[in-house]
Amino acid sequence: MSSDSGQNRVFLCLQGPHGPFFHQLGKMLRRAGAEVWRVGFNAGDRAFWFDAARYIPYRGTGDDWPERFEALVAEKGITDIVLYGDTRPIHAEAVARARKAGLRVHVFEEGYLRPYWVTYERDGSNGHSRLMRLSVEDMRAALERSDLDAVLPPGHWGDTRQHVFYGALYHWFVLFRNREYRNFRAHRDLSVAREFHLYFTRLLMTPLVIAERGLATYRIRHGGFPYHVALLQLAHDSSFQKHSPFSTMTEFLELAIDGFAQGAPRHHHLVIKAHPLENGQVPLRREIRRIARRAGVADRVHFVRGGKLAQLLNDTRSAVTVNSTAGQQVLWRGIPLKVFGDAVYAKPEFVSDQPLTAFFKAAQRPDLPAYRDYRRFLLETSQVPGGFYSARGRKQLLRHVVDMMLSDEDPYDALKSGTAAPRQQLRVVT
Repeated sequence: MSSDSGQNRVFLCLQGPHGPFFHQLGKMLRRAGAEVWRVGFNAGDRAFWFDAARYIPYRGTGDDWPERFEALVAEKGITDIVLYGDTRPIHAEAVARARKAGLRVHVFEEGYLRPYWVTYERDGSNGHSRLMRLSVEDMRAALERSDLDAVLPPGHWGDTRQHVFYGALYHWFVLFRNREYRNFRAHRDLSVAREFHLYFTRLLMTPLVIAERGLATYRIRHGGFPYHVALLQLAHDSSFQKHSPFSTMTEFLELAIDGFAQGAPRHHHLVIKAHPLENGQVPLRREIRRIARRAGVADRVHFVRGGKLAQLLNDTRSAVTVNSTAGQQVLWRGIPLKVFGDAVYAKPEFVSDQPLTAFFKAAQRPDLPAYRDYRRFLLETSQVPGGFYSARGRKQLLRHVVDMMLSDEDPYDALKSGTAAPRQQLRVVT
């Protein structure tokens, strides 16, 4: 992979994933010769950045941030900005102004091919990703230099325990140590105290959730009925909030359950699977029961709280989702998929355009060879092996991503030009 050194590059890190990944990324960039600064917006940001000399606290308001960002760019000679997710207000403002100033924008996100990969792109992710504008034929042309075998998607999440732990710890700092950041406002509607409570409760309830989930999965797998799967995501997730037609998860549940009731054969069932990190913010079980009773299918609708998706996909007839990355595992297995939001995998070759009732009645299968080419393209470009939350995952990620950040080419152009570094096959990082 052709890459520049870090000389004459000045990186400004904004908010990152919970935990020490951004700090470790900054250390590696400095070893490459770059200068690295971090803006912290709350005590949680400060807690995971261990270089006080290169830490810039921001204690102003949201309205003051754009002007302060431009001043920092000029004062520090910033050439690159680094952030996790591009839709929270402070990041959206920074990205817009960075583009006008000609800065390079590095965006990290959870992996499109979760778990064991994370997403690294330039300028935008999810609905703002370059993938939204690339066709399967474009990808096939870029793959002419590649002979990577498409590896199987793992059957479970990955570093969930570490993710939950760092989330709880981050929110503890914001809740109890945030005195210096009185103007901080979370980018979600949920209060910090409520979010900390939900994370902490989830940690305490883990054994009960595992037992309940195992029983529900057992009943479905041994129930002897055909079924379809509805894949939920976190209601506060940026893909759901910014790149879908729904404002609440209840709206999607009503659409999915009503479509199932009207279109699916009467001996079919619907399995609604929660996101692995669902924290109870939305009373999903209660809402599902209410909607299913109203639609007359209460005895044919099941709810599963997270867990291994592969176990449910082995026998499902089809799947529906808003734009969950779990849709990728559905497509890999050649299972019909219906999506309702903007998704990087929502290509006409493998996502159904049928009305929902017709989809539940007789879903059209995806073009599996086309999807496999698409997936190979992602594994050679924006999907980087590793993870944000476990120590092994971060080490694996840093082996690849620093050179990608220093390169003049973004991951998609690097594959097309033949300068992308070869990727290793899947290694489990927990």
